[in-house]
Amino acid sequence: MADVGAPLSAPALLRQVGLLPDGPLPWGRPVPVRSPGVFLVELPAPLASAPIELTRVGKWLERVPGLLLDGARPTSRALAARLGSFWLPSQSVVYIGATEASISARLAAMERTVLGDRRPFSGGHWLMTLRSLPSTRVWWAPTAAVEEYEDALLAAFAASVSADERAAVPEPGNILPFANLRRPTGERKTTGLSGSLLPDPVEAAPPPRRVVVMPDGDAEGAHGEPPEPRRRATGAKARATGSPSPTSSRAGGGGSATPGMARPPAAPPTATPGGPAATLTAEGAERLRAELAVLTGVKRPEVIARIRAAKELGDLKENADYSSAREEQSFLEGRVQALEARLREAVIAVVPAAGAGADLGSKITVEIDGMTDTYTLVGTAEADPSLGRLSVASPVGRALLGAIAGAEVAVQTPRGAVVYRVLSVD
Repeated sequence: MADVGAPLSAPALLRQVGLLPDGPLPWGRPVPVRSPGVFLVELPAPLASAPIELTRVGKWLERVPGLLLDGARPTSRALAARLGSFWLPSQSVVYIGATEASISARLAAMERTVLGDRRPFSGGHWLMTLRSLPSTRVWWAPTAAVEEYEDALLAAFAASVSADERAAVPEPGNILPFANLRRPTGERKTTGLSGSLLPDPVEAAPPPRRVVVMPDGDAEGAHGEPPEPRRRATGAKARATGSPSPTSSRAGGGGSATPGMARPPAAPPTATPGGPAATLTAEGAERLRAELAVLTGVKRPEVIARIRAAKELGDLKENADYSSAREEQSFLEGRVQALEARLREAVIAVVPAAGAGADLGSKITVEIDGMTDTYTLVGTAEADPSLGRLSVASPVGRALLGAIAGAEVAVQTPRGAVVYRVLSVD
């Protein structure tokens, strides 16, 4: 075990945790390994200050207009200074990464990712601000225990940082390489930056489709025989069967000019009530923010503490407490990412003015068979009928859209039509 405060090179770090280092290769050159494992990006030698390129930081700010520093829009110099405050002058390792897929593919994805984009892979995107990035080297080690060795490498790196350097960085209790922004256990580097990556583009919903299911054997040619030729009905037979003549078809605009061709059924009209799926009411957005605060401020530290306690018990491969805590962390982080994405992409619905009719965010009181109920019309993401939150995509919610006080709305159900009498719309 190395002494605390003694800087370690990338191969020394890998050996410290029991892995055999492979490499190095210059940044940008394909790594000849397609297995899972860990990798480290290292400078040729430690540098006294961060080699941050101001023009790259400026382009980052131009590309991501929502990037904020301590809640305000920064200048290029202010943003570069904040990044530079996390630089560790005695360390040559600037990033420790891991992947459960292919080391080669992960590095290639990092190299292709434009600073500010989320895809192909935005991990370690601070590397893209360094003018010395082309001179860095990549070391790697294949392993199936990816998370365990990534955590061990970060712990060994932190142990090699001297007390003086710890005191100089903004967060002495959470020492990470320059371009690492979080640990595999969920602890994040407190940088003061927000909105540093562009949101994922929202894909448009596919157009509605109408599928006609034919009984087996009813389609033409299903029995192996060619279809019977169709003949034009004439005279009294045409009048008796009610077949329209070509002239009447053209006049009505409903016929086909090609004999023998059946007219395809028209697709039913579709409605998109309540706007896009990402639309939230103000109350719904506040509920999501409250849930996110609990997950990140209460639940995440609890899970991290459980993981640390389980690691102290010994062998991680036979450690049920560690596996259980890791599984819980996986679900927690998945929910956190889903909430962050939903809030980032959400459009807050504006409550309609009085008398404008019910819409997203409206509270509507209705009477059904002498019983009174109050609903809030919401998007599908926050619907919960048991709590009175009714989705505008549901049959009842769709029928109530646009309703005003005093109106009667009929909703078709499997048991027949149900009439809702609107008492008030707030």
